[in-house]
Amino acid sequence: MVHASLRRVGAVEGGPRTVIRALRHVLGPDGTLVVPAFTSENSDTSTSFLERVRGLSDEARAAVLADMPAFDRAATPALSMGSLAETLRLTPGALRSDHPQTSFAALGPHAEKVVAGHRPDCHLGEGSPLAHLYGVRAQVLLLGVGFERCSAFHLAEYRVPRPPRRHYRCVVSCHDERRWWQYEDVDLDDSDFAALGADFEHSDETGAVRAGPVGSAHCRLVRFRDAVDFAQRWIPSHRGTAADRDG
Repeated sequence: MVHASLRRVGAVEGGPRTVIRALRHVLGPDGTLVVPAFTSENSDTSTSFLERVRGLSDEARAAVLADMPAFDRAATPALSMGSLAETLRLTPGALRSDHPQTSFAALGPHAEKVVAGHRPDCHLGEGSPLAHLYGVRAQVLLLGVGFERCSAFHLAEYRVPRPPRRHYRCVVSCHDERRWWQYEDVDLDDSDFAALGADFEHSDETGAVRAGPVGSAHCRLVRFRDAVDFAQRWIPSHRGTAADRDG
């Protein structure tokens, strides 16, 4: 699974397509390349939406909601995920999971297994591609980005005792009709992932994190399972759980 900022890598002849070909070459014929294809633009509970409508009148806010595009797995772009993720999503043969906010795209012989069964009420937990990647001992490549972008840590948020939960809402396309879908899921929080990642890397004695340059960027290759297991231990002691808040 790759999180990437090609701007930090620097100029690459052929752009993201060249990077994808290089990664697939390194993975070999049995390897599968996975990227997040998240979409927050179709949700009125997302941080990006709340920032967009802050200070707007009720009428202006309603207009934004009316114009909000419904999620379509085949057509909706992952605008905030970067050029590498969007290029892979559009590559012939790539498959995308069904979640209307936190889908993943995969390319390679195991793509169908990676994206299958992504429950619409489970962003990044046991009913998501992250659980599958954990099971097959995948790796995470942080290509020009830091641990703050490491979505593997989110799986650990589901595995702590009594994780906090909240309601989410987004607009989806269903039988060619636009409708709102509301569901409850774990309250995801990546605000401390940089600190979590720093502690993980500092404590690593088994080679779970390998670092090096790619172009102009500092990059890390991380063992997926080690990252999740460390985060599952780290989160309760650093941010608490629902049980702690209940007192």
